[in-house]
Parts: sequence; C-alpha cells; structure tokens
Amino acid sequence: MTTTTLYTEYDPLAHVYNEDWALGVLQETLPALEKLILSNLVKDAQVLDLGCGTGQLVQKLLEKGYKVTGIDASEGMLRYAHENAPGAKLILNDARLLDFSPTFNAVISIGAFNHVMSLEELTSIFKNVYQALLDNGIFLFYIFLEEEYQLNWDDKITGNVKEDYAWAARNSYDSETKIAAINLTIFSLIEKTWQRLDSTILEKCYTKEEIITALKTSGFSDISSYDSHHDLKISQMPGSTYFVCYKRVHS
Repeated sequence: MTTTTLYTEYDPLAHVYNEDWALGVLQETLPALEKLILSNLVKDAQVLDLGCGTGQLVQKLLEKGYKVTGIDASEGMLRYAHENAPGAKLILNDARLLDFSPTFNAVISIGAFNHVMSLEELTSIFKNVYQALLDNGIFLFYIFLEEEYQLNWDDKITGNVKEDYAWAARNSYDSETKIAAINLTIFSLIEKTWQRLDSTILEKCYTKEEIITALKTSGFSDISSYDSHHDLKISQMPGSTYFVCYKRVHS
C-alpha cells in the first residue's frame, strides 16, 4: 500500500476525536447496534469495524464476547485504538483496498462513509464488504444524510480547551456540491511551546436513494434504514441514519 492511500489528514483529528468526540458517538452507537443487529449475532461472531477510529467501539464489542478486527486508514487514529482496544486485531488499511475472502459474520462502519468523496468509490467499498462477509452476514453502517448537514452543520462552531491542548472547529455545508467541511485548528503544548496546526476535513453527502442503489449493485438485499432520531429515538437531531442489509447467497 502506498502512502497516498492513507488518510493522513485525519491524524491531527485523532487527539480531538479520542478526547472529545468518541464518547458521544459511542453512547449513541451502542444502543443502535443492540436494537438492530447484536441480538442476531452469536457471542463469538467475527466482526469487522471498518473505519474503527480510536477504537472505543471495538473495545466494547470485545467485552461482549465478539472477535473483532478494526481497520482504519489513519495512523493517528490507530495509535489511540491500540491503547483503547489492546486485545483487538487492528490493521492500517484503506477501505477502498479491502480484500478479504468471506470471513466475517458482520461488518459495521460508524461515520466513515461520509469521508468517501465519490459514489463510485463508495460502491467499490460496498463490493469489498460484500466479499468479506460470510453467507447471511450482516452489514450495518451509520451515515449522515442531507437533513443532518442542513440542520447541524451551517456555520456551527465547536471547541474545547484543556491543559495541554485546545481546539476549535467551524463546520460548513454547501447544498449545491453536497460537500461539508470541518475547518479545524488545534493548539498543542509541546515541550513548553504552543504549536498551531490547521486542517480541513471534507465530507460528502449522499441521498438515501444513491446509497440503496449502490448496495443493490454490490449484491446486498433486505436493505432497511433507520433515522436515529425518528426511528431509533437515540439522537436529538434528525438526519443521521443507520442502514442494515444482508449478504444472501442462494444456491
């Protein structure tokens, strides 16, 4: 794998995500997984967390008895994942290059697919996931649809200050291009000197219809979607959606 396939722009985000964002994501994600798929998995099921980030969800799944593999394309994210989920198999790789024979009972991905910037690449990833699943395997992922970006991203500013670092982020969304941006500034205290780092993270918004078509093209069936606010009652804001589908192989 060449370095061009690694998401190095996410490395500066890793500290912020690990310290300030991961817990909130985990608090929403676990109830959704419980409601949607975990009751259908045996205790020692093989689970792939695609875009595992800093590994908090991987650790929770390990504690539930699953055999978990985590994959992320950011070295910075995986450094924290090794600390947070020391018992997991963690792999530095790009989802676009995923190449498993049928191995997993379930593949999950929480928030990673908005970072895939073209529908063609997203469809390619779905095909890789389909290949990696065992027969009747479950694919669950969480993605933002346009309602989330329109309601929660229009020039929203967030931030935090801690003893050894501070950060601020300004979110924006362009409804014409359907591209969102996180403009992130981080100040880190390194050897008694404050150092500034600026980074821009882009996200792509897809329609529900585009996602369903890409899943069907990749071979998936029994496709369902659940709004985390209206359907699952686990989020205060509408627009974040969980998709669940299956690899059904008929003889």
